[in-house]
Amino acid sequence: MRDADAKMLSTLIGAVGTDRLGACIDTALRSTLAFEMSCGYLFRFNQSPLLIHNGYNRSVPENTLCAYLRGGYLLDPFYVACINDHPAGVWRMSDLAPDCFFSSGFAISPDLHPCVSSEHGTQIEEIGFIVPVQPRVAVVYSLMRTLKHGAFLSSEIKALETLAPVISALLELHCRLRHSDFYSSAQNSDARSEDAFVHILQGQLTETQRYIAKLILQGHSNHSIAAVLNISEGTVKVHKHNIYQRLDISTNAELFRLFIGYLTGPASATLVG
Repeated sequence: MRDADAKMLSTLIGAVGTDRLGACIDTALRSTLAFEMSCGYLFRFNQSPLLIHNGYNRSVPENTLCAYLRGGYLLDPFYVACINDHPAGVWRMSDLAPDCFFSSGFAISPDLHPCVSSEHGTQIEEIGFIVPVQPRVAVVYSLMRTLKHGAFLSSEIKALETLAPVISALLELHCRLRHSDFYSSAQNSDARSEDAFVHILQGQLTETQRYIAKLILQGHSNHSIAAVLNISEGTVKVHKHNIYQRLDISTNAELFRLFIGYLTGPASATLVG
């Protein structure tokens, strides 16, 4: 091991359990590849995430970050992967996202997602280390690069995969030292929909319809929903027709506006019905 590597590893270990860890990981990784933003979230099913590292460099408006933490995260492919116990490792967001994600309201909304669209319609590529902590709980440390600066190369991904065991061990230990109270009471629920989705659609839809509405919001096509539920696309279309009819809407965009209204309105507001 080179002296510089040993010094960097010592710095990283010394930062575990402190607010400096994210910045120290940033510094270590910038010797391997270039990126413009980073972030670290601790995700838990049906619980607002913890932002454990803010490396957005003031490029994300405060209201956007607040909307994400209030409920926008529910549509984030990294959150969805974590609460479905996705394997650990380094993943591109595009590899985790549903088939229609990048044309969904979430992906192109400058007011909701701090990573995908810092400017309306401008995609930012994101790659992340997924580090499972316990069932349906995981930490994600992400790196972001605007596409005008080029997508992450396969060689860069491989370099990160080589470092993944070290980064993962640091993040897992950090969360156990600093944030175990966040997930120590987590129960391994088999619920399919989080409270926010239930509240938005309370009294309007059946459980299956609420779940399909959730999948629509997360960026799934009819074909993808059919595959998830093991039903025909024709049955999905019937469900969608009934969902629209019951909510008095006619498009996915209107469904997304209901979701946004819930996030931006008073916490106790009933937005449908």
